[in-house]
Amino acid sequence: MVTGVLMTLNADAQVLTLPKVYKEQQADFISVNLKDKSKKAHDRLRFAAIEASAWEETKETLKNQIRLKAGINVDHELPLELRETGRVQSDGFHIKNIRFQTRHGVYATASLYVPDGAGTFPAVVVTHGHWPDARSAEIFQSVAQVLAGSGYVALVIDAWGTGERCSVEGKQEYHGANLGASLLNVGHSLLGMQVTDNIRAVDLLSSLPYVDKHNIGATGASGGGNQTMWLAALDERIKAAVPVVSVGTFQSYILNSNCICELLPDGLSFTEEGAVLGLVAPRALKILNAGNDANKAFHPTEMLKSYGQAEQVFEAYSAKDKLSYQIFDTGHGYWPEMREAMLGWFNQQLKGSGNGDAVKEPVIKILPAALLATYPAHQREKEVMTTAEFCKVQGEVLNKQLLNRTEFDPAAKREALKKILAISDDREIKTVHPLGEENGWLKFSMETSMGDHIPFLLKRPSNGTKRYTLLSHSAGKDSIPALHLKKLMERGEGLVLIDVWGTGEQSSAEALKIDGTLPAFHTLSRSALWLGSTVMGIWVQDMQLISNWLLQEDDENVISIQGYKETGMASLFYAVLNQTLRVSLYDTPYSYRFQQREGIDFYNMAIHIPGILNWGDISMASALSDAAIVFVNARNTAGIRPDKKQLTALKAEFDKLSQHTKKKKAVHFIGKE
Repeated sequence: MVTGVLMTLNADAQVLTLPKVYKEQQADFISVNLKDKSKKAHDRLRFAAIEASAWEETKETLKNQIRLKAGINVDHELPLELRETGRVQSDGFHIKNIRFQTRHGVYATASLYVPDGAGTFPAVVVTHGHWPDARSAEIFQSVAQVLAGSGYVALVIDAWGTGERCSVEGKQEYHGANLGASLLNVGHSLLGMQVTDNIRAVDLLSSLPYVDKHNIGATGASGGGNQTMWLAALDERIKAAVPVVSVGTFQSYILNSNCICELLPDGLSFTEEGAVLGLVAPRALKILNAGNDANKAFHPTEMLKSYGQAEQVFEAYSAKDKLSYQIFDTGHGYWPEMREAMLGWFNQQLKGSGNGDAVKEPVIKILPAALLATYPAHQREKEVMTTAEFCKVQGEVLNKQLLNRTEFDPAAKREALKKILAISDDREIKTVHPLGEENGWLKFSMETSMGDHIPFLLKRPSNGTKRYTLLSHSAGKDSIPALHLKKLMERGEGLVLIDVWGTGEQSSAEALKIDGTLPAFHTLSRSALWLGSTVMGIWVQDMQLISNWLLQEDDENVISIQGYKETGMASLFYAVLNQTLRVSLYDTPYSYRFQQREGIDFYNMAIHIPGILNWGDISMASALSDAAIVFVNARNTAGIRPDKKQLTALKAEFDKLSQHTKKKKAVHFIGKE
């Protein structure tokens, strides 16, 4: 019989009504801290007057950092394997429906707009944003037709995971959220996949006999404008660029609703957008923004901050005449007046005609999207790889590499894990505030040196031992099953129920509002990654700080850890880096390998860790922990439990790695308790 504890269960006897640590609503410390960190990063990365020689010394380093963090990998020698599947004739130009190879065995679908005549013509890569129909959307047909009708070759690609590159052929989907974030786990990024495609688009244009390869530009709107900026920054064959409704500051991406395709992992730890724009110098750059843009990341006030920084680089090259901006009295889009401004700028920079002022656009005739399809009968080639297929293939390759290794240095692997989790030693306990006792639970709030507060409930051991179990749930401590708590209390163990970062009483109301209908942690995960952190790493640190406090109270205390879904992963990583008696994981993934598109939102976006499969996998983490480990209802990344055959293979993988690391305690998989 358990006494002194409120045991009010809901109808399905799964949730225990626990006391609140805080009597009143607390400040949104997460929001405050993230904004403060992003401001400090922005201020730190600003630079004063700069010499061109100094910039030349640093720009290649910056480019290499961007390529590394984004996973940009371009093979310019790879055959393009251009194939035309259809053609549409229009007034003064024709449109070729094509596909071409961007990575080994990976094709992109695109539309190539070619003026009638022999050429040679200047050319422009057109990158689209988040509009329905991708490259065939009216807005991007309009941009391409304006260019083609004015004597430019225009290449419009379906961005990675959109248009004819969606998971199900003919069915449009959002390429971001958990789907796009899954690329991070195999050491890539959605941004990097797009930029790689676009650099290969320049390869393609440069190979065409009717294109003047010395006069190639780039333009796009919103997410497409973002792609334009990265392309122009990294590929010096782009002579002129016009990013539209996309330039702001990276600082403004923090706690905002931007897509994962606009994420540069760790970006704000080493650069700001003004420096990336500066990489275009001394080539031509014209920035177009909307005065009524609802997205604060693209508001002119943010753009002007980055423009001012980029301007210093252009001035250092004596190329201030190559940099310009224009603000329009419009909302988010690529409006006719913007297209005319773009055309005038390209005429001056790529044709050497005019003074750069706006030029009236030609007549536009929007075509049915079906006419522009590379595969109108929905019979695309398998090489037009989707995000799901790419992640699955890459995961299998990395898994084979892992299992083919026979020797590991456990200490080095632990340090490498700590690095990819971005665990910082700077975060320490400042003080622990006791907040009273209620229904048998002691209430505490731990204040850290970073200014955040970790709420937790504590129940001392009643069986004369010094054993504690730390429990957390990705939906907050109130979601920990009541029957599990009851079982632990009946054993007399001490309990610590933690609301880790972004959950329960430590959640961010602002982030939840921004998430909207997107998966939980969409906002916090991206924000953390921009700032050089991971949600998993922060959770591990929360657990470490609480356990450190327990050990400071009594160094003979023995700690076990128990987590659910996403916090189960953090619990396992904690056990790799800390002495732990037992690890119990409920409904956690048994591998980071991508299995299937359907069900990909079973886990929230806190789950993703850049490069985790390049490091190893969950089997590797289990082998590195000295603790006894139990997986209860283990699942794949889509939330599906393994069948008997899969479970046999899974156990063999875990056993093999445990033998390599000489793990003594077993790893168990059970269906239910």
